[in-house]
Amino acid sequence: MRPWFGYPLLAALLCVADTAPLAAASLQLPPIVEPASREHHIGKVILLELVTPDLAAAKRFYGGLLGWTFSDMQAGAATYAEASLDGRPVAGLIQRATPAGEHRQPAWLSFFAVQDVDGAEKLAIQNGARVLFEPHTFPDRGREAVFADPQGAVFAVLASSSGDPPDFLATPGEWIWSSLITTDPDADAAFYQTLFNYDVFDLPASPGAQHLLFASSNYARASANSLPSSGPNRHPHWLNYVRVDDAVAMAAKVTALGGRVLVEPRTDRHGGKIALVADPQDAVFGLLEWPEGESKEVPR
Repeated sequence: MRPWFGYPLLAALLCVADTAPLAAASLQLPPIVEPASREHHIGKVILLELVTPDLAAAKRFYGGLLGWTFSDMQAGAATYAEASLDGRPVAGLIQRATPAGEHRQPAWLSFFAVQDVDGAEKLAIQNGARVLFEPHTFPDRGREAVFADPQGAVFAVLASSSGDPPDFLATPGEWIWSSLITTDPDADAAFYQTLFNYDVFDLPASPGAQHLLFASSNYARASANSLPSSGPNRHPHWLNYVRVDDAVAMAAKVTALGGRVLVEPRTDRHGGKIALVADPQDAVFGLLEWPEGESKEVPR
């Protein structure tokens, strides 16, 4: 898989940083795994959360597009919804109003599994990251923090108190891949390798570009890809993909539900189609056809 595009994050970084303390102060968040397990997969994306100014609209869009259902949680000024597919949690959505006169683009935030959030914070800072949300413990959920990596891409770490989800291939409607779009794939690969002890593989890419694969426990976790130099307002960022059966049909459905197609479906290096879309509030994510029978296991 070789995504080759960026998108303007605008003030999404501030939106994430401002929202996290609000949630921490008031929300009782659901566990990552229920019933609890003893599995731990360092460096795996175990949660994605959407920060949005219109939770009701987001629920209509993702429910209509992907068949997600939602359980709402209200605590003070914070509203949180857990999204599920066929009874299995797939995401969290949190509402954050945009102050009058400001523009903050909604964004999906990727949470990577760690066993020691405070240790990860120290290591991240030592290697050039910035802390956007200090480590905080949520009852039932675990301990988490939000960082910006040395190139500016925002991500979170989470030590789940209920264990991590097992490794399995996502079904349509679930998240299947995360790609770091960055100005310096080599430097960022070294950073995340230090933080998560990834194995890093250099895969074929277009001339002048890089495509690096991150793996742990013999399982592909994510990739780092070159950010194009052309185009305004392009910043390093994590881009997450939902598995779909038909990217062309799903892209049309995105438009019908009020979203936008940013990059039309095209054939990916795996043979399936890939597209870049945005929900009605402009949160960006990808659509990815994953070939049947192809595993994410990485042979030694």
